[in-house]
Amino acid sequence: MTNRSVVTLTGGDGHTNGVLRPVTMRDDAPDLLECVAAFGRSLDRSFHPAQFLSEFSARAQSLVPHDYMLIQRREGDGQTCSTLAECAVRGPLLGQRTHYTTSFERGVRMPADVFALRPVFEGHAQIIADMTTDPRFTGDSERGTKLAMAGLRRAAGSTRFARLAAPLSAGKRVTGALVVMSGTVGVYTEAHAASCRRLADLIGPFVETVVALQCERRRRARLNAAAALPAVLGTSLTVGEVLGRLGEAIRPLVDFDEMSLRLLAATGHGFERIGWIGPSLPADPATTTIEDYSVAERVSRAEAVLIRDADRELDPRRSGDRRMIDSGDQSILCVPLLFGERVGGSLLFTSKLGHWYDESDLEIGGTIAAALVIAIQHQRLAEQQQRLGAVEAKAQKLERQVASLRTALDDRFGFDAVIGLAPKLVAAVDDARKVAATGTTVLLTSESGTGKEILARAIHYASACALGPFVALNCAALPETLAESELFGHERGAFTGADRLKRGRFELAAGGTLFLDEVGELTPAVQAKLLRVLQERKYERVGGTTTLEANVRLIAATNSDLEAAVARGRFREDLFYRLAVFRIHLPPLRERGDDVLLLADHFVRELGPKMGILQPGLNAQARELLLAHAWPGNIRELQNAIERALIRAAGELISPEHLGIVMRPREVTIPAVASPATEAVTAILTIAEHEKRLIGDALRRANGNKTRAAAALGLSPTQLFRRLRRLGFTPGVLGSV
Repeated sequence: MTNRSVVTLTGGDGHTNGVLRPVTMRDDAPDLLECVAAFGRSLDRSFHPAQFLSEFSARAQSLVPHDYMLIQRREGDGQTCSTLAECAVRGPLLGQRTHYTTSFERGVRMPADVFALRPVFEGHAQIIADMTTDPRFTGDSERGTKLAMAGLRRAAGSTRFARLAAPLSAGKRVTGALVVMSGTVGVYTEAHAASCRRLADLIGPFVETVVALQCERRRRARLNAAAALPAVLGTSLTVGEVLGRLGEAIRPLVDFDEMSLRLLAATGHGFERIGWIGPSLPADPATTTIEDYSVAERVSRAEAVLIRDADRELDPRRSGDRRMIDSGDQSILCVPLLFGERVGGSLLFTSKLGHWYDESDLEIGGTIAAALVIAIQHQRLAEQQQRLGAVEAKAQKLERQVASLRTALDDRFGFDAVIGLAPKLVAAVDDARKVAATGTTVLLTSESGTGKEILARAIHYASACALGPFVALNCAALPETLAESELFGHERGAFTGADRLKRGRFELAAGGTLFLDEVGELTPAVQAKLLRVLQERKYERVGGTTTLEANVRLIAATNSDLEAAVARGRFREDLFYRLAVFRIHLPPLRERGDDVLLLADHFVRELGPKMGILQPGLNAQARELLLAHAWPGNIRELQNAIERALIRAAGELISPEHLGIVMRPREVTIPAVASPATEAVTAILTIAEHEKRLIGDALRRANGNKTRAAAALGLSPTQLFRRLRRLGFTPGVLGSV
C-alpha cells in the first residue's frame, strides 16, 4: 500500500495554479497529527468544532485543495444529517453566518438525499464535478429551498462548486462525512478522493468521541434545565396561567413552532386543550377526538410519538391528521402525561421543519411531561381543597341552618309548644317526654280537638328519628276501599284506577314517625295487615310481591274507647295491645281550668298580627265567659272562637259578644231544702248559678276543705279560690259552708 497520492498545488490564496506534484501523507503527518492532538485536547466544555476545523482545513490544503470544508453528522435514523462544523478558506461561510457556533445546539436537519450524501453514509467516497449542473442538485425546487436553508446556496445557480466527500467512521459504523468544496469545477480526482478518505479515517474516531462526549454533556445540561421547570410551574397553582413562561423555559430544551398542553376530556374520548403557544390560532378544535388523530390514538396508549416527516408518516384519511398536514407541520413530538399508570393528557411540540426532533428530544419531552404532571396534580389538589373548603363552609352554614330550624321546630312542635299548667296535662307531657327517646309505640287517648297530633309531633322531634319525616293520617277520613292503599301503597294495575305506582304512608314515613289518628276507625282487614306490620316490621304494596321494610315509629291516637270496642268485637284485641304499649291520656279542655285563658291569650297573640291587629286583647267579661264555657270541641273550638272574635272586634278589646258563644240554660235537679222527702223540682239556672251551686256542693261534701273540694272538681286550689271570689263567696259564707 503506497502512502503517496497526486494532488493539485495551490497558491497562497488557495487557488490551483495548474501544476501537479506528488505529495506524501508522511510530509504532512506531523501537522495533521498535531491538529488531531489539538482536537483531542479540546475535550472540554468550551470545545468549538468549527475552530478545530479551521486549523485542520489549513493543514489539509496541501492534500485536498478546497475553498470550504464541512463535517456532516449522520443522524441516528440514518435518513438525515446536520452540520457539525464548517469553515471557509476565503469569504463568508456558506450560510452567511459571521461567527462560529458550538454546533451541539439544535441545528437544521436535512434528509440525506437533499445533500446527496446517502452513498457516502453507505461507506463510499464521492466526487461531484459541478453541483450546479449535477442532476442530483437541479430540477427540484424543494431541494433547492432546503439547500438554501442549510446555507449551501447563497443564490440558486450564482456560484459553481465541485464537491468531494468521504465517510467518517468509528469502528465499522459510518458516523458522518468529511466534505470539501472548491469553486473550481472538475478539480477533484480519484487521488484527491483517496487523500480525503485518509483524512476522514484519521479524524473519524476523534470526531465521534468528541461528539458523544459533548452530546452527553448537552443531554445532562438539558435534563438539569428541565429539573428547574417546577420552579416556573410553582409560581401559580393554575398551569394554564404560567404556560407562557413555561414555553420560554422549554424552548432552549426542545425548540418548537407550536406547543400544546392537553388533558383527557371528561368523556375519556378526546383531549381538551388547556394551553397553547404559537404564532397563530391552531386549526384543530379545542377538544380533539382521539380517533381523528393517529398521534392522539398512540398517546392514549401511553406511547411517546416522534414524527419526522408528517407528509409521509401521518394518515391523511383521518381528519385530524389532514389538518396537521395542511397546517405545514412537518416534525411532531408528542409525549403522554402519565398520572400513575393512566394517561391523563399530552404535551405536543411541532415544527415546520422536517426531521427536527429525535430520540433525545423524546427523553427531554418525557422529563418535561413529568414536571407538568406534578404541577397539574398540585393544581387539582388545590382545587379539591378549595372545593372541600367550600363544601365545609356550606356544611357549616347548613349546620347552622339546621340548628336554627331545630330551634324553630322545638319552639313550634316541641314539648314547649304544649301550652297548659293543668296537673293532668303536665303529667301527660311528662310521660310523653319519657317515652320519646325509646322508640316505643304510643297510644294517645282523648276527646277530639285536645291536641293529640301536637303531642305526637313533640314526641317525634324529641326522638332519635327527628331528622326523618313526620307523616300523619286520619283513619276516619279514609274510604274503606282505599284505606289499605293509603297505608301500604299499591302497584300500577293493582285495581281499577291504579294507573301508576303509589307509595303508602309507611313508605313515605321511612326513617321517621307515622301518626295514625282515629285508629279505631280502621276496618278489620286493615287491622289485620297493620298487626302483621307491627309484628314483622315488613309489608307489601297492594298488588305487589316485593317485601318492604317498615322502618317507622308508630304513634296511634283515638277519641273512642278501644277497650269497649275490643269487648264488642269491633277492634282486634291483639292489635290493641300492640298499639297500647305506652298509653297517654290528654284531659279535655273543660278539665284544665285556667289553661283556657293561657290558650286564648296564645291564639290572640298568634292570630292577631296575621290579621293586622297589633295589640289585641280580651276584656274581663270575655275571660269570665271563656272560663264558664264547657268547650265540647276542646282546643279546636277555642281557636275558632278567638279567630272569629278577632275579626268581629276589628282591633278593639274582645268582649263576650265577639266570641259568639251561645250560653244555653241547663236543667239541673235540686233537692228540696224544706222537706226531708226531697221531692224533685225543676229549676232553670244560669251557668254562673249552676257553677256556684256545684262548688257549694263540693265544699259541703269536703266539710269545708277547699283543697279536697278543688280536687273533686278537677281544679287546682288557686283556680277554686279565683272562682270563689268571682262567684261572690264571702269568708262568712265559706265559714258557714
